[in-house]
Amino acid sequence: MSNFAQTFSSSLGKKLIMSLTGLFLCSFLIVHLVGNFQLFKDDNGQAFNSYAYFMTHFVPIKVVSYLLYASIIIHAIYALVVTLNNKKARPVGYAVQAGSANSPWTSRNMGILGTILLIFIVIHMSNFWWKYHNAELPYAKYEISLDNPKDIKVSELPFDSNRLIHSSYVDVQAGKEIIVSKDLYKLVAHSFKTPWYVLLYVISMAALGFHLIHGFRSAFQTIGWDHKKYVPLIRFLGVWIFGVLIPLAFAAMPIFFYFFK
Repeated sequence: MSNFAQTFSSSLGKKLIMSLTGLFLCSFLIVHLVGNFQLFKDDNGQAFNSYAYFMTHFVPIKVVSYLLYASIIIHAIYALVVTLNNKKARPVGYAVQAGSANSPWTSRNMGILGTILLIFIVIHMSNFWWKYHNAELPYAKYEISLDNPKDIKVSELPFDSNRLIHSSYVDVQAGKEIIVSKDLYKLVAHSFKTPWYVLLYVISMAALGFHLIHGFRSAFQTIGWDHKKYVPLIRFLGVWIFGVLIPLAFAAMPIFFYFFK
């Protein structure tokens, strides 16, 4: 076995892979959040539908998406392997468990938090990504005034397998830009009006926050970026940005639709 293979098959190597894939997923959260902010625009979903098309059809983004899917799978598998190996290394638990005296709650429950997130990702992807690509969703036709871009009229078009997922043209005589797009926004709005899905979403974002409070800093420790000069910044980013702000921002979306749309 080569030194490279030995390194990544060792316990430290597995943790390193988990750390790198985890940090990559953290970077995706930022991009995904910025894109999902289009849901808050008062344009009947025009910006969000355009964003959805761009994220699923722009070739460089599609390549990154495949890396993302692979990272989720690898991260989950290696997390399971590391957990099982740790249990094998200590088949009998300590006689006395001091709880928080030994480790923080987030560290002791990373497996549970990760499982909640994995279940959420599967449901989330099947409900949005899969349906966007495979279900017979209706289309939205947007008529945008060239003189006043905020003047947007929207109408629903039935599903047509011959219609492009997203198309646009300018009607100079009518003074309008016409955009026809598969209406993922309508599906999202409907899902965010469903109580069980809103509850699942909020609980999952809470799990994400706790998962990242421990995981973000732990990832930097594993790859060796734990110099005391940078620890305060890493702790701040891990706790307040990835552990609090980003999960709260994601959770605000279904809550906003459920109560105010």
